[in-house]
Amino acid sequence: MESWDILSLDVSPHRPQVLRTDREARVIAINLPAGEEMQEHQTHERAYLLVTDGAVEVEKGGETETGGPGYLAHFDPNERREVRATTDARIVLILGPWPGEGHPSERAG
Repeated sequence: MESWDILSLDVSPHRPQVLRTDREARVIAINLPAGEEMQEHQTHERAYLLVTDGAVEVEKGGETETGGPGYLAHFDPNERREVRATTDARIVLILGPWPGEGHPSERAG
């Protein structure tokens, strides 16, 4: 078993910390300062975004939701979204399976 206390991890802004990577999933802790955003993006993998501290706004397709600690959002592969911190926020991003179909690391070189 592996476990992490997300709130006590030393995760610096702009330096996400990969907690685990295997063929099943990649787990990433992110410190997103108030007012900053993960600009509109998508991943090749299914994504789960969990807010563990602070508050965020998640925009997808013109709709915006807000969430604080305990907020969990799910995104299908290649689904575009934008995440903004309304207060200093600590989030966990889980991508799986890793890497997803079409990910650059899976392309023949």
